[in-house]
Formats: sequence, C-alpha cells, structure tokens
Amino acid sequence: MEEEGTSNATAEPHTHATNDRIKLNVGGKLFETTLSTIRSGGPDSLLFALSNRDSTDPNPVFIDRDPEIFSVFLSLLRTNHLPSTASRFSKQELADEAQFYGIDSHLRNATSPPPFSGFDASIVGSIRPASEGLVSAFSAADNGSVWIAHGGQLSSYDWNLIHSATIRTHLDEIDSICHVWPEIAAVGSVSDAGLHFYNFSGSRHEGSVHWSDPGDPRIFKARVNAVTASDDSVFAAFDCTHRENCILEVDKAKLQIVSQLGRQSGNQAKHMVPGKLTWVPATGVLVGSAVTGGAFGYSGYIRVWDPRSGEVVWETSEPGSGRSSRFGDSFAAVGVDVEGLLLFKVCSKSGDVAMADMRLLGDDPWVYLNEKNPSLVASGVDGSSNVLHCYKGQVFVGRGGELEVWSRLREAGSENAEGFYRRNFVDKRGDSERGVIKKIEGGGDRLFVSREGVEGIEVWESSHSVKSISVL
Repeated sequence: MEEEGTSNATAEPHTHATNDRIKLNVGGKLFETTLSTIRSGGPDSLLFALSNRDSTDPNPVFIDRDPEIFSVFLSLLRTNHLPSTASRFSKQELADEAQFYGIDSHLRNATSPPPFSGFDASIVGSIRPASEGLVSAFSAADNGSVWIAHGGQLSSYDWNLIHSATIRTHLDEIDSICHVWPEIAAVGSVSDAGLHFYNFSGSRHEGSVHWSDPGDPRIFKARVNAVTASDDSVFAAFDCTHRENCILEVDKAKLQIVSQLGRQSGNQAKHMVPGKLTWVPATGVLVGSAVTGGAFGYSGYIRVWDPRSGEVVWETSEPGSGRSSRFGDSFAAVGVDVEGLLLFKVCSKSGDVAMADMRLLGDDPWVYLNEKNPSLVASGVDGSSNVLHCYKGQVFVGRGGELEVWSRLREAGSENAEGFYRRNFVDKRGDSERGVIKKIEGGGDRLFVSREGVEGIEVWESSHSVKSISVL
C-alpha cells in the first residue's frame, strides 16, 4: 500500500487540473489561488516550479518574502495589469521582487510605456546622476534604457530607468557615447585622445583605439567628435589639432581598426570633421554631417559612405544653389530616418524643415515640408539653437527651448511629398522655459532630452502613462 501511495504521489503533480487551488504562505500571510494563475508566470518562474509540489501535502507553500508585494504580483498574474496598490512601492522594490519570482517580463509588459507618439507626449520625469549632474552626452537603447555621461563618469539605467551601474573613466569629459554590446560603451572626448571602450558589467576599461600615421607627424592625439555602430563595426570621427580628420572603422569583437574612411584636411567647412554619424542598416551605408557657423552664416556638408568600397556615394555642401536648396539658407541640423530611408535638415535662417529620399538622392533632392496652419509656422531662429532627431517615423526639432514634432501621414513615394508630415508642438510653455535643448534621442517608447546648463535628462512618454512613472 505504501509503495502504491508513493507512486500516486509522484504522478499527482502531472495530473493537476489548472483550476485546482493552491495555498501559499508568503512572509506569514496566507494566499489561495489557482494553479493556472501562478503558472501564468511562465515555465521558468519560481511559482511554476512550486506549483508542481505534492498535492497531498496539506501545508501551504512557504515563501519568505514580502507579502504585500506578492499580493501586487498575484493581481498582475491574474489581470496582466498592476493594481493601484503597486504605487506604494518603488520601481526598484518591484523590479527586485519580480526578478526573484522570475516574472520580470510580466512586470516589464505592465509598466512599459505605450507606443510613443509625439503629438501625445509629455515629460513624465527626469534622470539625474547622483554626482556631476550636468550631462555631457547620452545614448538610448531600443529597449528604453539609457547610458549617461556626466563629466568623466558613465551611468547606466535599465529599461525601468533604475540605476544599474556607474563607472569612473580616465577622461575629463565625455562628448560621445554609443552602445557597442549590451554592456559595453564606446566613448570619445574632444579634450582627450582616442576611442575608449568600457564594460558596465565589470566596471572596467576594455581597451582603446587611436588614430595614427607613421608617415604623417601631424596625426597625433586625435580626438573623437562622433561615434556610431553597426552589427559588426564601430565608426568614429577623429580630428587632430592640425585639422586633419577621418572616420575609422573598428571591429567590435577585436577592437581593432579595420579601415579608414574619408580622410581630409579640415581647413574649410566642407572638409571639417563630421559632428554626427548615423549607420543605416537597411542599405549598409554611413551618413555623416558637419555644420559650422560664423559671421557670414552657417555652412557644412552631408556625406554618405559605403564602407565596403570606402567611397562616398553621395554628398552635398551648403550653402548651395538650386530651387530647393534655397541658396543662402543652409542647414543648421541634420537627422536620418533609418527605417524610412529619409534625410532631414532644418534651415538656419527660415527654420524650415526639408526631407530627401535616400533612394532618390541627386543634385537637388530636397522637398520642403509645408505647414498649412499659420499659427504653427516656424519663425527663424539662431541656427546654433536648432537640434533635429528622427525616431519611429517622427521628426523632432528643438528650436531653442521649444520642442516640435513632424509626424508621418503617408508613405514616401506618393504625390504631394510636402504632405507626408504634419507639424505640432510637443511641449508646453513651461517646458520651453527649462533651457535650450542640447540633444534629443529616442529609445524604446521614450524620448530623452537634455538642455544646456540643466542637470539630468528629461524623460518623455505618451501622456496617458504619466501616472505610472515617477521622478527619479
């Protein structure tokens, strides 16, 4: 009889009905729920494993954790939404407990912001590093996490905007930062030579790359002005004190130089070092742009390189000539819509925004976006105060302290190209008075904005999710 009883007890866990009940004792508080509820955490979760215990055991499963947070998670597993009681706990507390139970993905789905829309966005918080709060550079990832450079330090914040790690580098100031691997950042500084790689998981320096030329004594202590990355390579724009500059392609795995692109002498505006680099995965090309201002206005260039051949496949210098290029009104900022394969620029005098299809680039590819609402027509602003960033089919333009968005209405290639986009203001009057916008970058379903002289970076999300995020 005992052997038969043992056999039944062993087989019992595999014959549980999903509507069977199970009792749990969490931190001294009793809970009763169904097997289907706790198994909804997934086969790799702790709760799923506990659901397979011997059903003949009359004692509740004991878990030595906080019962109040467990109550929140039980509601999450039942409804796929966090209850209002979740607001009593910090994001860090919820994240730590979710990791213990193995239901991180459930918490992330419940707390992630909705699809980002510039027309329905507002500031939901800010991220301020604990020390040296003035942000010199930052980089956002596809999952909504962000890396921030503040002075000579790097701080990492995960998808939930919880601080993960801070690294003190050997650099005085970091001006460029890029995701290379999930835990490795490539950084550069205009005050210190070289491209440097830091690992957040081990808080260590992985290595450095320097531009050198034994045959040219002018090439020494080259500094990085911009950096971007593809799946296999890192591209960094180097500049020397003698104005020689180039773009180096670096192998991500070996951290070794693969090739050199676009070496030039930067004595003229059309040959100065690129201040912005963007990799376009769909076509395998690299877009670089540079802009400078002076007593006679603004000038610069946009170039598209094919790293496979090392050649420039398209370029334009401004101010230029022609109907669409608007001679004398050169661009003050450039952005690339990598999904839509579109180039955008904002003009330095008129403030107008223009687009060009990267599949149809020619001598004069620009089409200027029309705004039919007179109250929204941009007034000319100082070109040095313009910032442009493309994200999720939207074009964000910072004009001084103001933030506006152009959203796509139709696909490129249809008639009336000017009607592709409509324009609106993202911010409120109080937002625009926070300071001059320095950088805009999107990640996940968030937009991150830094301002001159303001500590930390702003976090923007679609407005109906404001209540779920707190100031960090």
